This record gives sequence, C-alpha cells and structure tokens, in this order.
Amino acid sequence: MGIIVQKFGGSSVATTEKLKKVCNHIIKEFEKKNDVAVIVSAQGKTTDRLITEEKEITVSPNKREHDVLVSTGEQITISKLAIMLSEMGYKAISLAGWQIPIITDGNFGNAKIKSIKAETILDLFDKGYIVIIAGFQGINENGEITTLGRGGSDTTAVAIAASLHADKCDIYTDVDGVFTTDPRIVEDVKKLDMISYDEMLELSSLGAKVLHNRCVEIGKKFDIPIVVKDTAKEESEGTIVENSKFLENMEISGIAKDDNISRVTVMGLENKIGKTYKVFNLLAEHKINVDTIVQSFGESINKNLSFTIKTADVPEAVELLESNLEYISAREIICFDNLSKVSIVGIGMTNRTGIAAKMFEALYEQNINMHLISTSEIKVTVLVNQDEADNAVKAIHNKFFK
Repeated sequence: MGIIVQKFGGSSVATTEKLKKVCNHIIKEFEKKNDVAVIVSAQGKTTDRLITEEKEITVSPNKREHDVLVSTGEQITISKLAIMLSEMGYKAISLAGWQIPIITDGNFGNAKIKSIKAETILDLFDKGYIVIIAGFQGINENGEITTLGRGGSDTTAVAIAASLHADKCDIYTDVDGVFTTDPRIVEDVKKLDMISYDEMLELSSLGAKVLHNRCVEIGKKFDIPIVVKDTAKEESEGTIVENSKFLENMEISGIAKDDNISRVTVMGLENKIGKTYKVFNLLAEHKINVDTIVQSFGESINKNLSFTIKTADVPEAVELLESNLEYISAREIICFDNLSKVSIVGIGMTNRTGIAAKMFEALYEQNINMHLISTSEIKVTVLVNQDEADNAVKAIHNKFFK
C-alpha cells in the first residue's frame, strides 16, 4: 500500500466523457489499495473564458479579485469529479486550496507555496476517501485566495506529493510522455522512457510545454518521481522524471524552442566594476526576467552587453534603460525582435566532445544564422530568426536522432 498523487490537466477533464476516463485512472490506483490524492485543473478553456469575461468589465482588475475569480474553475472540476466517483460507489471528497490549507505568499497571480497541511489529507485517507484537490490555488496568511500562475496545477500536484511523501506523482496530459522535441514540429520524434530532473528543468525553462519548471524543481528537491502519462490511454508507461546514471548514455535528451524572444543590447557601457550590476538590478526591480546574457570584453574603455527577454517585456525594458542611460553609463539601447531560442539539452554532453559542433553543423547545412550562443554543462542555446526556428529544430533533430 502506498500513496499516489495524480494530476489531470484542463484538456483531460474538459468534458463529462473525459471525466469518466479520469475516474477509471483513479479507480485503478485505488483498487491496488493505494491512497490516492487527485489534483485537477479547470475544465478546458474555463480559465480563458473567465479572463475574457473579466476584460469585459476592466482591463486592469484588482489582483485580489482576479485570483478569486479565476480560482473558481478548479472548484467546478473537483466537485464534478467527486460527484462522479461517488455515483460509481467510491468515497470521494473535494477540497479547495483553502480547505487543506495550502499556504502561499501574498503575490497574487503568481504566488509561491510556503506550506501544506498534509494532515488534512492523511486523515481523509484513513477514513477511506479518495481526495480531490483544486490545483493552481491556495491562501495567503491573511486568508485571501491566491493563484500560482502558469503551471500552477502541476506545481500543486508535486508539492502535495512532497508533503505526503508520496511514492510518485503521475501527471496526466494529452501526450504520452516527454519526447525528444515537439511532435508538432518534427514527425519522427522519439519518446523518452526517462529523463533527469536537471534535463527536464532545462527543457521546461527553454520552452518545452510538457511540465512547468516549478514542479520539476520541487520534485528534484524532495526526490519525488514524476511520471508524464497520456490520459487517453488505459495503459501508459509514459516518461519518468528522476535521477539515473543510465541517462549519460545519450548525447542529448531533447531539443526545445522558445518563440517571441527579443535581444536587447546595451551599447557603449562603461567598462567599470558595478556597471553590469546596475543594468540587471534595474531590470530586476521592475520584475523583467532576463536570460542568455553575453558581455563583450576588449581593450576599449566601453563594452557591449546583450541579453534576451520575452518580446512582451521589450517596451518596458527599453523605456526603462533609455531613461536611465546616464545612471548605467551607456551610450544607447538597441533591440532586435522576431527571434527564437533553440536549445539542445543532455547530461551526456558533460563527458562528450563535439556536441556543440554537431549542432552548429546542422544549422550551417541549412544556412541558418546564429545571433547569439549560450552554453552550460548540459545545454547549448542559440538565437535564430523566428521564421527559421522550426527548420532549425528539424535539422538538429535529424543530426542527433536519425
């Protein structure tokens, strides 16, 4: 007998028919004499619909009330699922985030989990209940409803698994595991039987949409195996995310693409200690996330500093930097839009030579220019024109996985 946590995303619970399939997955684990906690998202496009309706009232809603509104989608799902399981003869109970409670910080719209009262769930297990929990939400220390932002239900699921010391956390979705790249770009992708936490973290951060990086971070910290499975399949081995020495046999594990990226270059930055800090501290104070940083050095008294940001953040970032040129001691700010990050990831890269050269050869053969290159022990990222990004992914995938 063990503890199993299952998570079902919005597409998996979108209709009554799909909810029945979800019930079958739950019952299958429960009949194995396991205690089962189930975390669910809002059905289908419910959250999008609520946000659209909200915009009919205002484009600048109060953040507290926004979280109260969008948290209701998950509550509809948990009640429907609990009712359905009860009708099938099983004891099931639904819990919103505040009923456990899941305590978060006060950052409405993107709250972080601080603690979970696992005893509430364990007591219900002892009474024979299947526990259905609303993902994506919690309450702050003032008792106000908060939401966890993008990937919030994944984060809830793995955090619940960690608090319960669960055997594993099954993430059910509309794909049968983690693939070497996006199947919508490359037809002959390969499914991975397993992938390490570090590799999954990199792929998630670099644009892969299978798991959110926050849930992988929690899984790694508390050593909770995460299994990505296909809801539509009754039997799905999926892909397990954990640590394994056998993963080093592969050159790379996957290729990720992230669109709508812009490159910002701070030109003529004074080459003195503290100037780079001023640039990034200024951006951090305004919560502008920065990635892929390259700084040029030379004998000149000035240097150039380039970094990537989401295109949506460009207007604020450029205005902020241009209004502080004197403060940061720079000459001008230049921006390049319509770019994409294409990255290869693999812990096997650590002990192998020529991986980067192989990637660059694939791009050279397709006449694809690289605007910027960034590397770490387990990844190589290049910046390419957005209209060439899919071809870049295909070329690199053919080079490594054919």
